[in-house]
Amino acid sequence: MTIGEMLAATVPMARTLNLDFLETTAERAVVSLPDQDDYHNHVGGPHAGAMFTLGESASGAVVLAAFGEQLARAVPLAVRAEIAYRKLAMGPVIATATLGRPAAEVVAELDEGRRPEFPVSIAIRREDGAVTGEMTVVWTLRPGG
Repeated sequence: MTIGEMLAATVPMARTLNLDFLETTAERAVVSLPDQDDYHNHVGGPHAGAMFTLGESASGAVVLAAFGEQLARAVPLAVRAEIAYRKLAMGPVIATATLGRPAAEVVAELDEGRRPEFPVSIAIRREDGAVTGEMTVVWTLRPGG
């Protein structure tokens, strides 16, 4: 099962929004939100909540790819998130999430018995490439599995 399939199976919002996990590596994840009338806002584009879920889901995908081997001893949790809506989003949008710290550095903190925090940066783009939103989700690996 791919990380995208796993997230779609275990995270109801990812399934509800029909998110498509296009690419997932330990450094980045690319996830698309199709244009769906049921999730539009008052101007006909994707609702802000749907775009937030898209970005958070992309961040979760890169976290699972980077730290999946740690799941027996630590639980990944989002600590906080911030989003800035830059331009009007219309049609399908794509989120690209990038891990903000080297995974080895984060795992080293976990090995020391600490609860590491690390950022994931997300850019949300329209089909024409324009950035419609920028987001940061700070994650932690909570020891204890």
